[in-house]
Amino acid sequence: MALAIIVAVLLLIGLLLFLDYKFGRKKHLSAINRKNYPIRESNFEIFTGGPELFEDLFSELRKAEKHIHILFYIVKDDPVSKEFLSILKERAKNGVEVRLLLDWLGSFSVKNSIVKELKDDGVKFAFCHVLKFPFLFYSSQVRNHRKITVIDGKMGYIGGFNIGKEYINMDPKLCPWRDYHLKIMGEGVHDLQREFLKDWREERKENLLQDSIYFPMLPKGQSRHQIIPSEGFYLEETFSGLIRKAEKSIMIGTPYFIPSTKILKDLLDALDRGVHITLLVPYKSDHALVQEASHPYLREILKKGADVHQYLKGFYHAKVLFIDDNICDIGTANFDKRSLFLNHEINCYIFDKNLIDKLKAVIEKDILDSKVLTLEELNRFKLSTSIKEAIARPISHFL
Repeated sequence: MALAIIVAVLLLIGLLLFLDYKFGRKKHLSAINRKNYPIRESNFEIFTGGPELFEDLFSELRKAEKHIHILFYIVKDDPVSKEFLSILKERAKNGVEVRLLLDWLGSFSVKNSIVKELKDDGVKFAFCHVLKFPFLFYSSQVRNHRKITVIDGKMGYIGGFNIGKEYINMDPKLCPWRDYHLKIMGEGVHDLQREFLKDWREERKENLLQDSIYFPMLPKGQSRHQIIPSEGFYLEETFSGLIRKAEKSIMIGTPYFIPSTKILKDLLDALDRGVHITLLVPYKSDHALVQEASHPYLREILKKGADVHQYLKGFYHAKVLFIDDNICDIGTANFDKRSLFLNHEINCYIFDKNLIDKLKAVIEKDILDSKVLTLEELNRFKLSTSIKEAIARPISHFL
């Protein structure tokens, strides 16, 4: 009798979560307005290490004169985060408009006392993507995973780094942290600004999109590119379109390889037509079960002849996709179902051959710091791994 009650309760909970997700997503999709930005021309700097990125970012923030707009998925309560927040407070006290938007769940360690200090010093602050009734489960899964910084409307940053000690190699378990981040100078900054202000409007109900002070005249740069925002929809379509265009090669760098059924089929079809696929993933994992969740997909592409490499020199967290050396996608979206179907992400498609070559040299160096993963190794039986794979498979959408 007791067992029957437990089973009934579990089934009821499962049904409620299913209905919450189904109708929550339906409401989510009905509210999406896709924004297609034009191809722009800007200049770029590439950062692959947290210490170098933060030194540059913090320096530029200290020089801000008019406004600072920042969105991060993760800011923590640690020395690095405190330095970051102290810079924002100092600039706000000196008359610079500072707006800081953080994902509620990703930045859960930012306590109310920290928020109060920010606001007392003049920083305009908001958490985004807080739990919303009635679809509590669905809203808990839809995260704002974007990382956007815009300074004085003239300079922007986008990429994989958040703010925390692990990103500057102070976490021994994940050290060194390997990631890719871009600094943008030129007309493309306007599109980063628009995406930040759209997210700010959604949370604070303050519409600044028509205010020209946030959109100064900007020069063209040397590299053609396009900003691609997504909101848990149409990223699958975008990635699929790129993969289907590939004629010679596809190179993917991602910390989590959990593609959708459609994307996996596109990759297998590409292998069938002779496209060479190279995949770079971490050897060590930063989250439970994500590595095991990737195993079924890795087996499929390995069987078809893809090259899979596991990064050994620290933790690999970069998100990058190369198509025939003609297009490079870099940004915040992982190659997984969460980024495809749940998270708000922002990526940058690069079309400039010189910049693509520089980025390709970065990932090729990282491949040299990796080991080849073979199908034989992946198929080698280990009970603990098999159990984890079985657990990960039905929940891979949410990992």
